[in-house]
Amino acid sequence: MFLYVNFPSWLKPEIIPGTPFRWYGLMYILAFATAYFVYRWQVKERQFPMKKEQLYSLFCWGILGLLLGARIFSTLIYHTDNTYLLKPWLIFWPFNSAGEFTGLAGMSYHGGAVGGLLGVILFAKVKKFNFREIGDMFAAAIPLGYTFGRLGNFINAELYGRVTASPFGMLFPNARPVPATESWAIEIAEKVGIDITGLATVNLPRHPSQLYEMIFEGIVLWGIIWFFRNRKPFKGFLIGLYFLGYGFFRFLIEFLRQPDPHMGDGGFVLPGITTGQILCFFMILFGIAWIIVCSRLPNRKPFRFSEDGNDASGAEKPVFEKSNRNQRRKLRKKLQ
Repeated sequence: MFLYVNFPSWLKPEIIPGTPFRWYGLMYILAFATAYFVYRWQVKERQFPMKKEQLYSLFCWGILGLLLGARIFSTLIYHTDNTYLLKPWLIFWPFNSAGEFTGLAGMSYHGGAVGGLLGVILFAKVKKFNFREIGDMFAAAIPLGYTFGRLGNFINAELYGRVTASPFGMLFPNARPVPATESWAIEIAEKVGIDITGLATVNLPRHPSQLYEMIFEGIVLWGIIWFFRNRKPFKGFLIGLYFLGYGFFRFLIEFLRQPDPHMGDGGFVLPGITTGQILCFFMILFGIAWIIVCSRLPNRKPFRFSEDGNDASGAEKPVFEKSNRNQRRKLRKKLQ
């Protein structure tokens, strides 16, 4: 009796075999689209004074910052062989040494978070929006889109977890084999019913950590932030809650995730602690510090509307918000 699950054999990285169209790229498109529609829902729900053109522009700034940050961070932090330091033009070169198209393989979530944050800050500065307000709506939209990113990792059978004998273990076809002579490998193989007699290496079941992250860093975190979206005590609260929540969930799941092999010493920077966990620890600190600072800033009351469409927050509004509200009132009078 096998006490593990086989990775679905029908699940392939390519949407159509033999073509460069991959599920992972489609998942990125679905992630951005989901985040966009959730953000637009909030704009309409709260009657927030942002035009459709401004919303498009905001997402362009945010996505550009995310992609730049994710790629640069991945190549400079997660690759320790100095290849990209010596040849920085390869960071955005989508072909391998054989001239084959590979796309921008390798993206860092932490770098994407920093880059996206900077992109939204610059947009708010240039377009005269309150960053804490539009950032809060981003925080309530990003996690649900993030679920598609981790689903793409699962389809690629990459970023799998550590070897396990638990019922949740899954046998990934391309996972790194482990020495079959190790006592711990022999014990796990016996528990899950894999015969390793005469083998030098063996592929053992692993935690499907991509699915764990999809559930907790995506769906669960989104549910928590979505609950607070109209209950936040001050502007910027959801931004801090997002960084705090993501850092917390990712830190715990990292214990079950296989460290990247190219990180040196198996990805560990301290005994039992990975680079990802160090970065998540800083995310948690940043989230806590951000919440404390935002709770003490002036003009911190969140932008809210009462049922009659009038502002019920009591917060001081910029001129463009008042003008937008007056235009809506005039339009209602004409319709009446």
